[in-house]
Amino acid sequence: MKARQVPCPTCGKAAVFGESNPARPFCSERCRTLDLGGWASESYRIPTRPAEEEGTGNDEEPKT
Repeated sequence: MKARQVPCPTCGKAAVFGESNPARPFCSERCRTLDLGGWASESYRIPTRPAEEEGTGNDEEPKT
């Protein structure tokens, strides 16, 4: 059975997605390390809406 190939998330080069590639889904340890560095330096962000747009109602002062 031929190993499945997927595009490397970092460089786009074909990468073997199987046990023969310990860096999977990346093509190499270098690309894997570059991706980890991006997360560690907070270069990657998940977009969120600001709290005032969410309509949570938390902007009101507490009633006494």
